[in-house]
Amino acid sequence: MLGMTQSVFSQDELFRYSRHLMVPEIGLSGQAKLKATSVLIVGAGGLGSPAALYLAAAGVGHIGIVDDDVVDSSNLQRQVLHGSSQIGRPKVESARERMLDLNPFIQIDAYLESFDQKTAERIAGGYDLLLDCSDNFATRYLINDLCALTHRPDVYGAVYRFEGQVSVFDASRGACYRCLFPEPPPEGAAPACGEAGVFSITPGVIGTLQAVEALKLILGVGDVLINKLLMVDMLSMSFRTINLKRNPKCPVCSETPQIHELIDYPTFCAVDLGEPLSADELISPRDLALALRSAQPPLLLDVRSEVELQVSALPNALHIPVEHLMERSGELDRTHAIVVFCRNGTRSRRAVRQLKEMGFTQVKNLTGGINTWAREIDPKLFEY
Repeated sequence: MLGMTQSVFSQDELFRYSRHLMVPEIGLSGQAKLKATSVLIVGAGGLGSPAALYLAAAGVGHIGIVDDDVVDSSNLQRQVLHGSSQIGRPKVESARERMLDLNPFIQIDAYLESFDQKTAERIAGGYDLLLDCSDNFATRYLINDLCALTHRPDVYGAVYRFEGQVSVFDASRGACYRCLFPEPPPEGAAPACGEAGVFSITPGVIGTLQAVEALKLILGVGDVLINKLLMVDMLSMSFRTINLKRNPKCPVCSETPQIHELIDYPTFCAVDLGEPLSADELISPRDLALALRSAQPPLLLDVRSEVELQVSALPNALHIPVEHLMERSGELDRTHAIVVFCRNGTRSRRAVRQLKEMGFTQVKNLTGGINTWAREIDPKLFEY
């Protein structure tokens, strides 16, 4: 048996994994398990970066990584899988090069496409377990359901500023993601890091913990986070574990499930797909600049967070964070033209819709937000 196990490794690999080989819980047989296992990482961003690096370094023999995005300079504060020389390149290509440079003895498959209900089964086919390193609820429910329906573990991670969560959802042995979160939060209740920000090291810690759980699953050692949710707070440096229970009425993992195949997850999560506002609800930076010089200039409404004012601000703008807009709408004149803006136009689009629902009729969204204003009108302002 020893000879057979040893024969799957070259001398170079044995040197590479020598520190693993000396760990009683791993040894040569455990390293062979790692080499024989396939893992799919969904997301090559903040969580996927450390997870991919450590799974590759550990010697997981076949790793797939899926992401349809390209590397941007704003990613590099936390997405350590990539570098400045990779800006503009697909993340999966950057990831594949870095992982193979770290460990050339493994196979890396890169999927430059969206992971959705149309592509998920094809992409994930053949992988033993999945790592949920995504950043949106639609993909999290998709990964959960796919794993539950195909009897595979879902190693889950999520971050928000200084906080993070890790769990292993395995419907064959315990609770799934839907047992914990039966319904997605309402739109805007859980903003993405592009709106809320994230402490650079939070996804590093959480993604690394996901890699830990994946390796324990493969090796069959330790206490895996099945039926447990690990909650991490970097500010207080606290780690708290919550026990989970399977929901007997869960629509996907109960004895009487209602979900038997993948569904339309953006619709289920009521995802704002970014449908454009009507033409009369939009204003370009150049048109706004002209309007501000007119006899009756519009009111500028800044719906960003307080901390963002430290980076850039427009003079004479009224500041009301989008989450406080409804309670402070009385500060706005319904008869006056209003132009709403945020960093890039996403939160302000939501604010325009809210104001319209409250009866405001003269409301427009600044296309591209204050970043586009800085680029086209006032280059003295910083973009972020």
